[in-house]
Amino acid sequence: MYLYLGGGAVVRQRDILGIFDLDAVTVSYLTRDFLRAAQERGQVRDAGGGYDLPKSFVLTASGLWLSPLGSATLQKRCNSFSGML
Repeated sequence: MYLYLGGGAVVRQRDILGIFDLDAVTVSYLTRDFLRAAQERGQVRDAGGGYDLPKSFVLTASGLWLSPLGSATLQKRCNSFSGML
């Protein structure tokens, strides 16, 4: 199954390592350093296309996606589709 991240971006659910709320996790300097390093390596993609402020990020096996959708919304979508298998 796939998870819609906003802005036409989708990722395979089995590739998702974690879904994180940006406001909650960027309090830690470790997370900010991780996000900065991923940006410098070119591993960050913006599902909002730069038009919407990101509310969450989704860590996948191939990189990191910024999403304008909230982490709770993304998590609910993952859980609802997992029950269909």
